[in-house]
Amino acid sequence: MNLRRLRAPLLDAALVAASLLDVWVKVHIDEPLRLSCALVAAFSLFLRRRRPLLTFLLTLPAVLVSDAVFAALAALYTLASFTRHRTMLAVCVTVFTICDMTNWPSLSYDFAKTATVITLGYTAATAAAPVFLGQLVQARRDLSRQLAEISEARDHKRLLTAQSVLAKERAQLAREMHDVVSHQVSLIAVRAGALQVGAQDADVKEAAATIRRLSVQTLDELRHMVSVLRASGGRPTELTPQPSLADLHRLVDNSGIETELRTDVPDDLPPTVQRAIYRTVQEALTNARKHAPGTTATVHIRHHDGAVRATVTNTAPTHPPLPLPSAHHGLVGLRQRAALLGGSVTAGPTADGGYELCLELPAEGRP
Repeated sequence: MNLRRLRAPLLDAALVAASLLDVWVKVHIDEPLRLSCALVAAFSLFLRRRRPLLTFLLTLPAVLVSDAVFAALAALYTLASFTRHRTMLAVCVTVFTICDMTNWPSLSYDFAKTATVITLGYTAATAAAPVFLGQLVQARRDLSRQLAEISEARDHKRLLTAQSVLAKERAQLAREMHDVVSHQVSLIAVRAGALQVGAQDADVKEAAATIRRLSVQTLDELRHMVSVLRASGGRPTELTPQPSLADLHRLVDNSGIETELRTDVPDDLPPTVQRAIYRTVQEALTNARKHAPGTTATVHIRHHDGAVRATVTNTAPTHPPLPLPSAHHGLVGLRQRAALLGGSVTAGPTADGGYELCLELPAEGRP
């Protein structure tokens, strides 16, 4: 139990103790009626948080028959701090004042005397003080709650503004991808289709068919990416199924270069490891196709001593490479992905003028 939960019962116990001290000082043990009323008033403070009005009513007999008024003032403060009915508070102050001025069993008042008027004012002020204090505490509590709500609303507004800016940026990116990239890829697909129909050479027809097929696949992926970007701020859009080792054969067949695939890894590797291997092979074959025309490649994936090692090696190019755009971020991304899984990526030229990319990961996907 933390300190905040202990604070309330400790405070109630302290008020009861103070009330009992007030009873001990002002009520004699030989006065059973007054003592009983005063004790009831003192112990009724344990109910002040759950039943504040009942607690105040239970303290009034002690005020009427004795001078032990501390419990009644504490109950009046509690009632004022919880209720918003000011008329009821005014009635309670009036009742307390009348009971405190009454010298039980005598009920007579002589307002012609100055002392009676002074006593009336003093008693009324004594009753009004805890009421004002309770109302002040209630106002402070309301103000704190309102400040918390304003702060929460401001944070929510800030979040909505950030989401709105992000949605606009994504929408602009989606338009650019749709209007520029998709259009250019569509032209590539159309021209490749025309080349496939009009060419006489079988190799040219096959190359044109491969270009057209890859262009169509790229268009499908671009359309999905555009839909994901445009759906920002709405319902979550499911991503396409992530690749696994089962997709490697199709990747190799569609790579556009002659590739030999050799693998002896189990099929139950973690999905993160399978995706890392797939993306590594994809990046290596893409780089070989771009930077080493006419090359052949070998993909070797093996499992040994709790580690998985994927090696992609390509031979030296037989044609000069074409100047193609590149952001030079592929290997950096592969190294970051491998590092997150506790592995590493090494790459470099081979002795015969080719290139080799090697990925090594723990089989469990953790360091």
